[in-house]
Amino acid sequence: MRSYQSVIILKPDLDETQVDQAITGIEDIIKNQGGTFLKVEKWGKKRLAYKVRKNRFGYYLNLYHTCENTHVAAMEEKFRLFDPIIKYLVVRLEEREIERVLAVKAAEAEAEEESSDEATKGGETTKAGEESKSDDE
Repeated sequence: MRSYQSVIILKPDLDETQVDQAITGIEDIIKNQGGTFLKVEKWGKKRLAYKVRKNRFGYYLNLYHTCENTHVAAMEEKFRLFDPIIKYLVVRLEEREIERVLAVKAAEAEAEEESSDEATKGGETTKAGEESKSDDE
């Protein structure tokens, strides 16, 4: 299986729940083609350089996935027919590029876990400090 990066532009009038539903639909398309969904980055709503299907803005998604090279054309055809998508680009990645992306993802998850641990420790300290204050009074 080869690794791919897909940049997808969704319609700008979608709200957050509709964007999540579109991501689920895109994930289903990739899985139906025998691929695996690795990572999604929501870049948000941005202005387009030119009108695309009468839209000046679009909601950008950056997806990393794997798929057999023989199924990419069928996957692109499904992207073309999927209503929320107004534009897409699928690029094949080298192994070192996908490893870098996944390493960054692991580092972000570690940093998030550490910050949540610090937040809970800080909350416990505050509660203990409040208890000692109430004992003093």
